[in-house]
Amino acid sequence: MYTQPENRSKTEKLSLTALAKMKAAGVKLACLTAYDASFAALLDQAGVDVVLVGDSLGMVIQGHATTVPVTMEDMIYHSRMVERGLKRAFFMVDMPFMSYPTPDIALRNAARLMQEGGAHMVKLEGSSHQADIVRCLIGNGVPVCAHLGLRPQSVHKLGGFKVQGRGENAARQMLEDALLLEQAGADIILLELIPRALAAEITRKLHVPVIGIGAGPEVDGQILVLYDMLDITPGHRPKFARNFMDGASSPRAAVEAYVKAVRAGTYPAPEHCFD
Repeated sequence: MYTQPENRSKTEKLSLTALAKMKAAGVKLACLTAYDASFAALLDQAGVDVVLVGDSLGMVIQGHATTVPVTMEDMIYHSRMVERGLKRAFFMVDMPFMSYPTPDIALRNAARLMQEGGAHMVKLEGSSHQADIVRCLIGNGVPVCAHLGLRPQSVHKLGGFKVQGRGENAARQMLEDALLLEQAGADIILLELIPRALAAEITRKLHVPVIGIGAGPEVDGQILVLYDMLDITPGHRPKFARNFMDGASSPRAAVEAYVKAVRAGTYPAPEHCFD
């Protein structure tokens, strides 16, 4: 007969339903990346709602210039570690470059991230062209976050790390993409490096939670690369990233300050936004 271990945590894990209720109640979602068990546990204990194993690990952990070299094996390895450190937070994992060119390949790789890596949800970069892939994943029980705006895996095509969605045509296309991906079943939309007004419009028109990074304060939640907000990323820190270690007594205190600032709407401030 199965019995639960006595030391099982009584902390209730956040679900997609809980995140949707937070959006409906106007409670901002505080999200961060993590790449190992120790930082995952710290984020979890500090009240972070969504933890993402991002393919940003290619840059901040592996030292690459882009996220393109990151493999499925890399993502699964780091996901296994992060999952062990989480008790409450919802757990999202990036699908790396060229791991979802077709619905069948995407489904196979998403299954690996969930079965081997422990992911609750996968995140993929794209546009309305990925609608068939999103439908396939959702139809097979895989929760999906669709990533619009700056897509780091497409940095060579986009011409660098620069603001997306400027101009009437580009803004209209991004809004249409967001609506089509929601209709295809995407459970969360993530917007990266886009004008504040466009992010606000997309958030108003979508029913699912919208998480932003460099997308202004009117979205439903914020996400940052952990190493950026702890001020330990080598080189230039992005304009949208605030150094939460400034004035903090510890990394835990910095993460708690981040969660508090996101909840209160004081981060991102105007200096972290794009017009």
